[in-house]
Amino acid sequence: MKESSSSKNNKIIKFIYNFIPPAQWQFYVIILLGIFTGLGIYIFYISNATAYLSNDPRACVNCHVMNVHYASWQRGSHARVATCNDCHVPQDNFIRTYWFKANDGLRHATYFTMRWEPQVIQIKQAGKEAVQENCIRCHSNAIHPVALRAISNKNVADQTERYCWECHRNTPHGRVNSLSSAPFARVPSLEPVVPEWLSKFIQNEKQNSN
Repeated sequence: MKESSSSKNNKIIKFIYNFIPPAQWQFYVIILLGIFTGLGIYIFYISNATAYLSNDPRACVNCHVMNVHYASWQRGSHARVATCNDCHVPQDNFIRTYWFKANDGLRHATYFTMRWEPQVIQIKQAGKEAVQENCIRCHSNAIHPVALRAISNKNVADQTERYCWECHRNTPHGRVNSLSSAPFARVPSLEPVVPEWLSKFIQNEKQNSN
């Protein structure tokens, strides 16, 4: 016999009740949930995670190891025609673009917040493939000599296993790898993560204690 709808509802209700703490613990559980929720929201805020869903190149300098890369892009020819996302994010369809942005942005925000970032960054394989696709997408007119007998971008890409930047090594970031490559690079300053009211409160407390 088929299970009645009321019986299914009772099972669902019982299942939910299994997660409700005993009455004497409910107050403390609510307090703990509030603390962890607040910490989660604050971490999301200080990591500036939502910036990675935008097309603003300033999102890259959320992490200090990207300062030189931002400065070299800003002062190069690509800054006039392309943002960071135009080169480093797949552009073939909307879903793939934002899936890549969300995945990459979450990883970057986590590394930045937890201070796990290496001092010399290395592009991952998915990033290499995205950059190669975008190099061909933008410069297809320049890589279609008759000798290749190519009629589409894909055919050109399939004829070699080398990446464009293996020859064009100074495009667009030069030969920079770390902060020591250009220690005085000028980049936009980050907004303070501590709220203004809290910063003033801390300063007042320090002055009063002195």
